[in-house]
Amino acid sequence: MTGGTELASSGRVPPLLNPANALTALRLLLVPVFMLFVAISEMVSPGWRVAACLTFGVASATDAADGWIARRYGLVTSFGKVADPIADKALTGAALVLLSVYDQLPWWVTLTILVREWGVTALRFWVIRHGVIAASRGGKVKTMLQFAAIAWYLWPMPSALAAVGPWLMGAAVVATVVTGADYVVRAWRLRRMAPAR
Repeated sequence: MTGGTELASSGRVPPLLNPANALTALRLLLVPVFMLFVAISEMVSPGWRVAACLTFGVASATDAADGWIARRYGLVTSFGKVADPIADKALTGAALVLLSVYDQLPWWVTLTILVREWGVTALRFWVIRHGVIAASRGGKVKTMLQFAAIAWYLWPMPSALAAVGPWLMGAAVVATVVTGADYVVRAWRLRRMAPAR
């Protein structure tokens, strides 16, 4: 089978309709479904909380899958570059806001994460003419911690296990702030090293 690198170097333009973009679109479509399930549950009904958590889990899984497929099979498109981060932030942002609305999560946690996420996106656009700030290992760990913590809050855990949620979210917040600072430093260096125009 032809590898993604060979496909990318062949000069052919990948089609807009491809499996990677389909998964990204699916994630976007699952966001309002997830929000509906949380709203119906009011974070009280166990059955609807399970439904919300499973929907969130499926949507989160597409985050890793669409990027891997796009790179592996040379299916990176302009749509994917724009829609993928929007879908990620829409899913995470909706989950955090709803958890705060239903008094499951302090608002300062939600605001800290959202400011970091959108701030990093703004940084990437700020330096896009000079280069791309690739996702770091720390950023990937941050994403995994955020997804795990949100899923933990959504699932109707017994009291003893529910107590683990704040610790997971605390780790996610620390990783979010640290990696956010790292992106600021990398963006500043990229701009500084860029040749004057």
